[in-house]
Amino acid sequence: MSIHDDKLTSPPTAGWGLEPLMDVAELAAYLGIPISTVYDWRVHGKGPTAYRFGKHLKFAISDVRAWIAQQREPSSSEPRRTDRR
Repeated sequence: MSIHDDKLTSPPTAGWGLEPLMDVAELAAYLGIPISTVYDWRVHGKGPTAYRFGKHLKFAISDVRAWIAQQREPSSSEPRRTDRR
């Protein structure tokens, strides 16, 4: 499953009107981080919003995209100072 693919390999949900969901392993793989980091974010209230189905966490693609957009650091229009006074 890819966050950018329009044709996902997950079960068909278009007929149901449901958005595709990612599990913890898929999210970690997409972000290139350890699965334990995703769980750590959950403990500390960070990371994208998740749905809980029993013991399983699932992430809506739209929530992941929105969270990723929020992580972007603002660009600075001022040149960075290299001297520390």
